[in-house]
Amino acid sequence: MNTMKSAWVRLLTCCFTAVLLLSIGAGAVDNTESAARQDDLDYLYTTLKSNHPDLFTNTPETAFEARKGQIEQRLSTESSFDFALDCASLAALAKDSHTNVSLGSNGYDLHICLFDMDLYDGTWVLSAIDSAHKSLLGSEITAINGFSMEQVLEKFGTILSADNLVKLRYSYWQMCYVLEPYQYLGIAKQGDPMRIEVRDSTGKTNTLTVSSVSQSAFRSEDLAMLSDWQTGSAATAYDKTKTYFAKELNSTTYYIQYNKCAEDEDLPMKLFCQQVQAALDAGSYSLILVDLRNNGGGSDGVIMPLLRLLAQQREQGVQVAGLIGKRTFSSAIINSVELQEMGFPLVGEATGGSVDHFGAVRSFKLPNSGMRMGVSSKFISMSGYFDSASGKGVEPLQPDVKIVQTLNDSLAGRDACVEKILENPEILQSAERADVPMTRGRFVGLLFQKAGTPKSNIESQPFADLLGIEWYLPALNWGKSAQIALGDTAGNFSSARAVSWQEAAVFLVRTTDALDIQPASVRSDSVPDALKTTAWNHDAVQKAWRWGLLPEYGDFSVAPTRAQGETMIKQLFATK
Repeated sequence: MNTMKSAWVRLLTCCFTAVLLLSIGAGAVDNTESAARQDDLDYLYTTLKSNHPDLFTNTPETAFEARKGQIEQRLSTESSFDFALDCASLAALAKDSHTNVSLGSNGYDLHICLFDMDLYDGTWVLSAIDSAHKSLLGSEITAINGFSMEQVLEKFGTILSADNLVKLRYSYWQMCYVLEPYQYLGIAKQGDPMRIEVRDSTGKTNTLTVSSVSQSAFRSEDLAMLSDWQTGSAATAYDKTKTYFAKELNSTTYYIQYNKCAEDEDLPMKLFCQQVQAALDAGSYSLILVDLRNNGGGSDGVIMPLLRLLAQQREQGVQVAGLIGKRTFSSAIINSVELQEMGFPLVGEATGGSVDHFGAVRSFKLPNSGMRMGVSSKFISMSGYFDSASGKGVEPLQPDVKIVQTLNDSLAGRDACVEKILENPEILQSAERADVPMTRGRFVGLLFQKAGTPKSNIESQPFADLLGIEWYLPALNWGKSAQIALGDTAGNFSSARAVSWQEAAVFLVRTTDALDIQPASVRSDSVPDALKTTAWNHDAVQKAWRWGLLPEYGDFSVAPTRAQGETMIKQLFATK
């Protein structure tokens, strides 16, 4: 991992975010216990169905029913551990990272496999092993008990709740050294040691026989750990003791680490922002980095004072970039997209959280076992709120600039992402994404830029449905003032909605009036029927068609892409 934190800290503190395992004892249970399990299972399924906004969107109801039936067939014979994992597997069918069963250890002893691994850019690396094999630390793990890592991950996907591969990998990493899940999934057999296949730096394959011990008998000093080879620590290393903090990296770069979407009781966000503002005023920084790489979420609104501060810095010409990675999740995804909405690029690696996702979790407790479950209560469609999320869906948030942390970077205590930014700030560019739908906000924003960013008569927020921090906010002020972008009767503009061909034509024609542009007619043929039948402003469509602003052979049944929208705007200003 990028902090090279000892893997055994996660074990001894029981930090299994995805799954904490229950009793591993086997044998028949009495009728009372069997009835209690049936009651818990019924409660689990009923609660999933009644609270989740669309439980069967990824897996059909018949599959849920079949899985529940399979579990019911063994309620009286399976171990408490198996029943716990059965419950987790039922929730995992939702393929929703926020809907899961979170299980507590309750004092039961687990079995720990004497190895561990870390993940670097999709490659599993051996990070802990017995001292006899310490020379193989850092080798790539290619298989476990004959199953490729892809096959292992696929099997674990049946008990771990995840809506994307990045999240699934991270959840598996959190429990990869616990023996019982491998047995439950058929990867390992009772009584047999684990066989870990690794490939070293020379390409040679080695198979390691890994034993396991009970948690009570485990001693971390019996193992060699890759983290012991680390020779340094980056100035931007993750500080898990702090909700957020800020500091100077050099005379031109200011760094903010935002680790949890929550208020720090000792340092409220507003006070923190005052401190940040004072530091920025006292320095002469040209770059601000906002690090969300270790932020697992919370309340997305907490960051708003900081975003407003960053918007002010943007207006003063300061460059801002966000840092994201596989631990960026939930509300931190929303905050990352908000940074993009402000025009700031994201740098790093794909996130564990998806752009569009189920969320707003409600928590419940199974009535007999006491296991806790979380259920999403709504679907959060980021593309419905932000231009920067246009064309994205239930998929990891991708950085505008991908910079991968390598094993060698971590061992040397380097933060590759930050170092490469400082070496070459010119890489901080937002991805073009030419094929995604052009939104209304972006279209007016590009019109504004092409017009030379003219001054407007409106200084307050022009429309009610804006955050007030968008990169295109000055454009909408100008658009409303110049009678180009008028919004609806409720005072909203719906800037994240894909612009239609007809709306684009209206914006273009209104721009010609506002800027006194007089395009020449270049077409005499009639407007295509596909534009005529849906047009609510026939005059604007006819003018835009006659002037050659609309493509001659466009697919008018779908919204224009960013590339098509930019072409229309360029053609308009080419007529000046």
